[in-house]
Amino acid sequence: MPHLLIRGVPAERLRTVSIPLLEELAALCACGTDNFTLECMHTTAVFAGKIVPSFPFVEVGWFERGADVRDRFAQTVTRHILSLGYAEVETVFTAYREDSYYINGVPCSK
Repeated sequence: MPHLLIRGVPAERLRTVSIPLLEELAALCACGTDNFTLECMHTTAVFAGKIVPSFPFVEVGWFERGADVRDRFAQTVTRHILSLGYAEVETVFTAYREDSYYINGVPCSK
């Protein structure tokens, strides 16, 4: 954990920045890279009756780490996605509660 669900960026492109991205995020969050889940979601965008390219949209599910870490996390994700040639990246955070997050049926709050 954290979980990054990424739309609008093909896996083939994202994998080229995945190692440095996760290394920076792990250092920022003070955890190992193996704590992260990085997934590319296939999307098909439709606008005005046409299929159009999707734009990069990153959903981050995590345990809240404060505004400073959240800001730096978003900046790191944005920098790496922009390095792939995209003009814009949107990132949204969903904070999980430890008493509502279970691993193998056991809440993380225990």
